[in-house]
Amino acid sequence: MAGATHIPVLGSELKFEISSLDGENYRVWNERILLHLGVMDMDFAIRKDEPPTITEASLPDAVDLYEKWERSNRICVMFIKTNITASIRGTVKKYDNVHPLLKAIEDQFQTSDKALASTIIMQFSSLRMTEVKGVRQHIMQMRDIAARLKTLEVDMFESFLVHYILNTLLPQYAPFKISNNTHRDKWSINELMTMCVEEE
Repeated sequence: MAGATHIPVLGSELKFEISSLDGENYRVWNERILLHLGVMDMDFAIRKDEPPTITEASLPDAVDLYEKWERSNRICVMFIKTNITASIRGTVKKYDNVHPLLKAIEDQFQTSDKALASTIIMQFSSLRMTEVKGVRQHIMQMRDIAARLKTLEVDMFESFLVHYILNTLLPQYAPFKISNNTHRDKWSINELMTMCVEEE
């Protein structure tokens, strides 16, 4: 479920699309939640630790600080919980403090990131160019998958990526493999794409 929130900023409007956290979109979801709360200036409880609980002896400044933090915390928790699917919400409903709530959600999806990385690696390793797709689209798809893996902390050197892509191309691109192997300089992905597209 995606919701659009319009936020007036300096006479204009920002539009945020926040898809509910569903297990496969944790990183994007987390970035957008934090951005949204920050733009709304409601992220005080995320940025600051909980101040001491107020008592009858608390000074007015301490009372104001605690009330500001408590309001921010309450709004953050409600906002986060309304932007996760019901199945995930059930596992975090006990949290009423934004810091432990965010930590619990993060912990839940660290293992999901590993599983997602494995799935993407399998997809990456099985890709081969077809006549239908075209070389530009194939190389861009491989590059995009490598970029997705990088966000999951699975890095690939560009030189490896160039070699790997060359090995997934159709036989008509064999001269490029030979040229790359005998060429002293390393090719970038963009150089490879330019040369292959010219050959197409």
